[in-house]
Amino acid sequence: MSQTQAPIARHLADYRPYPFVLNETRLEFQLAPSATRVRAELALRPRAGLEDLVLDGGKGLRLISLAIDGAAPDPAHVSRDDEVLTIAAAALPDAPFTLRTEVEIDPSANTAFEGLYMSGGMFCTQCEAEGFRHITFYPDRPDVMAPFRVSIHSDKPVLLSNGNPVAQREGFAEWHDPWPKPSYLFALVAGDLVAISDRFATRSGREVDLNVWVRPGDQDRAGFAMESLIKSMRWDEDVYGREYDLDVFNIVAVDDFNMGAMENKGLNIFNSKLVLASPETATDADYERIEAVIAHEYFHNWTGNRITCRDWFQLCLKEGLTVFRDQQFTSDMRSAPVKRIEDVRTLRARQFREDQGPLAHPPRPDRYEEINNFYTATVYEKGAEVIGMLKRLVGDDGYARALDLYFDRHDGEAATIEDWLKVFEDATGRDLAQFKRWYTDAGTPRLTMAEDWDAEAGRLRLDFTQATAPTPGQDDKPPRVIPIAIGLISPNGDEVLPTQVLEMTEARQSFGFDSLGARPVVSALRGFSAPVMLERLLDDATRAFLLAHDTDPFARWEAGRDLALSALVVLSQGREAGADYVDAIGRLAADDGADPAFRALCLTLPGEEEIATRLSEQGTTPDPDAIHEARDGLARRLAEAHADLLAGLFERMAVAGPYAPDAEPAARRALRIAALGLLNRIDGGDRAEVLFGTAGNMTERMAALSCLLRRGRGQAALQAMHDRFGDNRLVMDKWFSVQVMAAPPAEAAAVAHRLARRGDFDWKNPNRFRALLGGLAANHAGFHAADGAGYDFTADWLMKMDKANPQIAARMSTAFETWPRYDATRRDRARGALGRIAAMAGISRNLREMVTRMIAAGE
Repeated sequence: MSQTQAPIARHLADYRPYPFVLNETRLEFQLAPSATRVRAELALRPRAGLEDLVLDGGKGLRLISLAIDGAAPDPAHVSRDDEVLTIAAAALPDAPFTLRTEVEIDPSANTAFEGLYMSGGMFCTQCEAEGFRHITFYPDRPDVMAPFRVSIHSDKPVLLSNGNPVAQREGFAEWHDPWPKPSYLFALVAGDLVAISDRFATRSGREVDLNVWVRPGDQDRAGFAMESLIKSMRWDEDVYGREYDLDVFNIVAVDDFNMGAMENKGLNIFNSKLVLASPETATDADYERIEAVIAHEYFHNWTGNRITCRDWFQLCLKEGLTVFRDQQFTSDMRSAPVKRIEDVRTLRARQFREDQGPLAHPPRPDRYEEINNFYTATVYEKGAEVIGMLKRLVGDDGYARALDLYFDRHDGEAATIEDWLKVFEDATGRDLAQFKRWYTDAGTPRLTMAEDWDAEAGRLRLDFTQATAPTPGQDDKPPRVIPIAIGLISPNGDEVLPTQVLEMTEARQSFGFDSLGARPVVSALRGFSAPVMLERLLDDATRAFLLAHDTDPFARWEAGRDLALSALVVLSQGREAGADYVDAIGRLAADDGADPAFRALCLTLPGEEEIATRLSEQGTTPDPDAIHEARDGLARRLAEAHADLLAGLFERMAVAGPYAPDAEPAARRALRIAALGLLNRIDGGDRAEVLFGTAGNMTERMAALSCLLRRGRGQAALQAMHDRFGDNRLVMDKWFSVQVMAAPPAEAAAVAHRLARRGDFDWKNPNRFRALLGGLAANHAGFHAADGAGYDFTADWLMKMDKANPQIAARMSTAFETWPRYDATRRDRARGALGRIAAMAGISRNLREMVTRMIAAGE
């Protein structure tokens, strides 16, 4: 099917096994930028009864030759269109046979970065989800697995592929991957690269060569990636008992990459921003992200590679589990409470928004038009939350038994969600039929809690109801299993009931607590024990009490967040509020016994998008300008009320000595920067200007620059950054993004226009494109400006990018996801921008699917 033909949906119910077994894949590459030759040899046998052989392969493949057991088939038995090559059953032997093809492709023209493409003179690949079909004709689906043997001919000095090296000489390399894998895990890299190297001894004594490959000159920024890899390998052995299974593990940093990274077996390809780091160029957040993503892709070796997904409907099986594993890893490496809060913030900002809009879908969808549009927060982050709930319900021991059974039972297979749940049932004896709804039903359940206190009996009853609103294609939402972690706190602040998990299975359900001396304050949904929206009647005094006394860090932070949101909602409607919040946050900020990173999170006000969501949930049309003013005003009040305290924190949290990205100094910097962000409202930017000039690391330098831009004093700092880092692509991405994010809302689109006209706005580079358009989308009031300038700018660039890289255009289009909730003027402007995109000649199916679903939400 061509890009512009009517969309054809694929359905989970239509799955059937591929009619041929693939025993081995051999590939030979003669690399040339505009005329690469790919010879493929596939050892096939019919599964049961001879059928047509259908191979995926796009129109970019120029077929040179095709042979079955050495002989060319009758041309009448071979046909192809823009999507597949079909060999009729009449041309095939009813026995094992070898299919040989040779094709020519043009990597230099591949601006979509799917399949084999060029990045700065280097050959590299990205094959998930369906990129391999742009390399050669193949059954490009995850349930067709085979060992690969790959030969590469090229004048590039470094030639890499999956598995173990077999032969290497000038201009040639051969690689063999003995572990059966699907085509989406294939990788090839050829270029002028240098490596930093190390070795790792597995617990069984296998010596593994480790390499992080980068462009010459970047070696000094790859050391942290190597440290993170070694920590990941050791952690996976210690916590999950999973050992690495090849002789070499390679990571390659690539500048042009649609995703963050890719777990190709033994040859992980990474966006360079998730490998390269130095104190001068990377922030604390960059370091933590590198550590987490290195771990994530390494953990895929077992949860994604050794056991993969049967079809793309099961994507959350590998991604949700691996995200959960990388979250566990970061919790162990850093602060577990802070990590949990940050994960929930991400979930609410991205996945809750997705669940409440036109793009809602279950973690395991039952249909899709374009699989690249389903690499979403629902698949990844909500998929991880579902794993966390499962672990909470069966306990640590039950989880460990189930995972061991999963690895034993399904190693080397392409599995399903049913397979995953069955190992838990078999290992723990639980019936998980109702729990499965978390995988099959879209939407975020709304959990309502009411309290009934019997003072004479000393009994507290908690009444819960659950309901999930209809989502596209799913109107009826039966009740789910919801683990609700509860604690009870006495009026004097002592915990009278440690955390216990209530298991809710009905639409309405009550739980009682007896022998209580006084009415306790309920700490509900501790640790965010389920991805739900909790509704309960709380006054600000009770929220402030929980913020002061709750022993669960998440619940304590949540109380502060709810206190802030309650005030911001009222303030955005022109009324007075916030006194309790200002007072309570001051007491928390002064608590030197609390983790600095936790205090930093509590000092950070909810974002404008979050405030808009809360207003919308209450049935009020959000006003982006009023929200911006309310948030800015409350931050100013915090600064004025606690100026001396914040100034003291800013000074005391300065970290002496050389920069280290470790948890403790990063936490101190986080609190220092949070204090600076508030003080910036009242000191005119003086502290930020001094910090920018003296900062010895990018974390503080970028924080200071953002503060200066918000005070209208950033031009000299911007020029200084450009003079120093103008040739560093990753730093310049930050430079582009911060200007749009920090711009006054009325000027945001104009700033974006000015930056887009610069010669160094390399819009075909996904990182640079995301930096500018993502920065505008993050400026809530700027993107949703009433004159529609933000909408129009974004639409114009999405239309341009769609012709070069449909994946990036489709993913960035989610900036429009919430357009129907705003006022009529903004809705008209957004609808017009979306309509222009939808009417574009030659629109890709990637972007078309996203835009038509968003337009439909406003009809």
